Amino acid sequence: MTTTSTHEDAAKPSVLFVCVHNAGRSQMAAAYLQHFAQGRIEVLSAGSQPADRINPSAVAAMAEEGIDITGHTPKILTEDAVKASDVVITMGCGDECPYFPGKRYEDWVLEDPAGKGVESVRPIRDEIRARIQHLVGELLPAEPASAP
Repeated sequence: MTTTSTHEDAAKPSVLFVCVHNAGRSQMAAAYLQHFAQGRIEVLSAGSQPADRINPSAVAAMAEEGIDITGHTPKILTEDAVKASDVVITMGCGDECPYFPGKRYEDWVLEDPAGKGVESVRPIRDEIRARIQHLVGELLPAEPASAP
């Protein structure tokens, strides 16, 4: 399958978030990046062993932030997703993520929210938010102010 993209699409950075189940950390990170980047960054998430559904505590914690992830579904990690991404951020998936030269890789050490209540997920969510805000600042440098 051949796809064409505009120059604008080619300039848009792409970020892939990967965790084992794609049900908590990577879903929260993807939702925050979509929220803060407002369409200026392509956002993907996947898991090496995806769960059947999103972690309900992650859904509740994100709802507290005004971000609805109830419609999200865990997806399997593919080599194509890694190849299509400029930045690959792993969260506890170890060596299960394929490596391709030329990609920026980061491993975010974050507690796994699986099996935890919303009270325990909030600090994980807050750490993810802070990291996403930093990432947005790196990937989308501030636009120069226009002259009056």
